[in-house]
Amino acid sequence: MGELKVEQLKGGKKKARYIRQLLNDIQALEEMYEESMFEKSPIRIGAEQEFCLVDADWNPSDKAMEVLKALNDPYFTNELALYNLETNLDPLVLTGDCFSTMHRQLDDLLTKARAAADELDLKVLLTGILPTIDSRHLKLSYMTPVNRYAILDQTIRDLRGTDLELHIKGVDEINLHHDSILFEGCNTSFQSHLQIDIEDFADSYNWAQAIAGPVLSCCTNSPLLMGRELWQETRIALFTQSVDTRASTFYLNEREARVGFGSAWAQGSAVDYFKDHIISFRSLLTAEFEKDSLNELKNGNIPKLKALGLHNGTVYKWNRVCYGVTEGKPHIRIENRYMPSGPTTQDEIANLMFWVGVMRGKPKRFEAIHTKMDFKDAKSNFYNAARYGAAAQFYWDGGLVPSKELLLDYLLPLAYRGLYDMNVDPKDVEHYLTIIENRIKNRDGAQWMVASYRKLKKHNKTPEALKILNAAMYEREQKGYAVDAWELVRGDEQPMKSATETVRQHMNTKIISAQENDSAELVLKMMLWKNIHHVPVIDIHYNLVGLLTWTDIETYLNEAKAMNKSIKSIMRTHLITISADTSLEEARDLMEAHQINCLPVVSGTKLRGIITSKDI
Repeated sequence: MGELKVEQLKGGKKKARYIRQLLNDIQALEEMYEESMFEKSPIRIGAEQEFCLVDADWNPSDKAMEVLKALNDPYFTNELALYNLETNLDPLVLTGDCFSTMHRQLDDLLTKARAAADELDLKVLLTGILPTIDSRHLKLSYMTPVNRYAILDQTIRDLRGTDLELHIKGVDEINLHHDSILFEGCNTSFQSHLQIDIEDFADSYNWAQAIAGPVLSCCTNSPLLMGRELWQETRIALFTQSVDTRASTFYLNEREARVGFGSAWAQGSAVDYFKDHIISFRSLLTAEFEKDSLNELKNGNIPKLKALGLHNGTVYKWNRVCYGVTEGKPHIRIENRYMPSGPTTQDEIANLMFWVGVMRGKPKRFEAIHTKMDFKDAKSNFYNAARYGAAAQFYWDGGLVPSKELLLDYLLPLAYRGLYDMNVDPKDVEHYLTIIENRIKNRDGAQWMVASYRKLKKHNKTPEALKILNAAMYEREQKGYAVDAWELVRGDEQPMKSATETVRQHMNTKIISAQENDSAELVLKMMLWKNIHHVPVIDIHYNLVGLLTWTDIETYLNEAKAMNKSIKSIMRTHLITISADTSLEEARDLMEAHQINCLPVVSGTKLRGIITSKDI
């Protein structure tokens, strides 16, 4: 869950003390490795579940701290945004009915979370990116008031020296600047852990990298962000950009992103892995250190390596190596961070089992995978899976193979073998891997969401369509069926609805606007061609400065003198505007009082949309 009592790493004495702790942690890690102190068996699995909280109108809630207080349970903790929480599952030995046992605990914890949320008229939703998140929910008021997050946000912005940039291109495109790391809060995942033998570190880690693309391709569940269809697993691009400490520059920048797949196969030991990260990524945070790791080791205790954990906690590899201590013994595990939350707990446990099974089922012919596969092929496979999901093709074993073929004909059989070798209950194996097989053959979460959203958009504006989508996901998740069995959204799923409808729910955001220096003749002709009755006018800084209406076409289109000028000379500048959160009733009253048929929707001076009498 991470260290919460942290501070920014600056100042001579604090920095020197932290660096000394970090170097001691590395030395202690090296000594434990050389003395063969690391646990090799039994092998354990674990998981962390992140989930979303939505209010009565299916929008992100800001009450995570109240829910956490009501839970009063050490299994739960907060996340960056006030609409997310996380729960940790107990690590279990990889054998027998460990997966169904973990599934029961997960359901029990989520039942407890739902009961606490229900007291506040909230719902728990499992999804990689909550569809109804928009710019309102990325303000600092939605950042969890915990010191760690404020410090991390400030540190990353200080390192960049500029606002964060978000640019993702898929079917649609999103291109935004933002002044905090809260875009990271849009992501929720089901982080899976698998303990590995430290003596086999490089081979195990490289195999995890090699299979990441194919595994991700059947787990995608995050195709939408702010109403845009982007990647099948948009979290991959979104998280990478939301905590990027590298500012754009005219110069070639070879530094690696803090969130990423990596740049080469792992070589050497796990100790070398951590050393490389210390070289590649500067430390961001420090904390109080009560014990020195080398002294702890000298006294016969296994140290927690707190400074190393702080550093590792701000390097977000999609396959991240973690150090831990269980029952007095140190261990190394791989944390799989690329699998999304949801859409059901059945799907999540199936994802975990599939990944673990393929990890343990590695065939002998793929030992030393770094000698048989180009790293850039593995990396390309991963990002292809994030972009295209089930439609991806992968470089594998010397050829280009469709995702469905690789998964069904090769990786699923490996998973069965790997799980049976670990004596996992055959009944569990059959149940959860059948979920994976059915999903590969039918439809995954991302495909269901895209098809449902397109269906809804035929009859609903974007905000309303996204709310219905949330309601539909919640309804189907409650029934307990895996996502491959879900019917597409019907359109009537929305039992909860706020009493007051707002402009945001009905305004148009995809509008044609003009700039004040544009040709009057051209703009008025375009309005005529497209039967557009209202065109907002903006300046070069995207501030709303005027409005053209259908009346202006009738007034000016046949006046040659007016047509030779810019629209600045004929536009209306005395405007009645409204905000997106104003009630629909107030918007109607404003139009009637001023005898107008449209209201530009603004945030400050920036144009956000337009609402017309027809919309109302």
